[in-house]
Amino acid sequence: MDILIGTFTMRPYVFAFFAAFLLVCVPHVGWRRTLTFTVAGYLIAFGSEWLSINTGFPYGWYYYINATSHKELWIAGVPFFDSLSYVFLSYCSYATALFILSPLKAWRWNVVTLETRRIRRSISALVLGAFLQTFLDIVIDPVALQGRRWFLGQIYGYKEQGIHFGVPLSNYWGWLLTSLFLVGAFQIIDARRRAEPPTGVCNMPFRSLLGPVLYLSVLIFNLGMTLWIGENFQALEGALMYTLPILIVTILALRRANGYSKEELGEHLKDYPWSPAATRFPEISLRSG
Repeated sequence: MDILIGTFTMRPYVFAFFAAFLLVCVPHVGWRRTLTFTVAGYLIAFGSEWLSINTGFPYGWYYYINATSHKELWIAGVPFFDSLSYVFLSYCSYATALFILSPLKAWRWNVVTLETRRIRRSISALVLGAFLQTFLDIVIDPVALQGRRWFLGQIYGYKEQGIHFGVPLSNYWGWLLTSLFLVGAFQIIDARRRAEPPTGVCNMPFRSLLGPVLYLSVLIFNLGMTLWIGENFQALEGALMYTLPILIVTILALRRANGYSKEELGEHLKDYPWSPAATRFPEISLRSG
């Protein structure tokens, strides 16, 4: 019981992000798919970490410092919270990719991504989501490696000094590969067509923006920790890496809002007739059905 309690109390920020993931993912795809992906994503992440600390693949040789296993849950030499974080990182990266790739319908009190089954299952969403997750790790891993200087604690290290603030490039290639598996798993879990909305799906205002907001929240949190420990150049590098992409995505989103075709809207409503866009265009919804 002490270990169970410590797992939550030692890493409240991880479970806060995980709770936010549930609040965003369930209204998007439903409870069953969210929980299925949570289990599948955790197993993929745990497998990748266990392999790397024992074989050096896919992230390169690194090791966990077993200083908290008497205070929080560890499984086979891997901290539970670490593998769990892959789940919400993968989802928010995939949701951000959908926001970038999908047409947008905007009105006064809502913004809806006109995503379709084709877009959700596309190679573009897979690759873009995987790269978005990997780019997050380019900011996360260097500050996590210095966990002794903030409340994370020193939980791991690399056997050889890496060239990117101590992180080897092999780590990022490993993240890209693992992210492809994670996003691909979500696409497979989400692939089944439904005639009715899955349990838990709801049309919260601005729900389509919540995945990208969660993505940016993780980014801002880690840049904030980087500044907090005094690594100003490291924080500047991370901020500059994201400045142009965020600017491009924002400008293009504003330009393409309500620039969709009737065919794109019809395909969206055919695949997801419970979309809030259906309430704005009931005649198209009926034809699509």
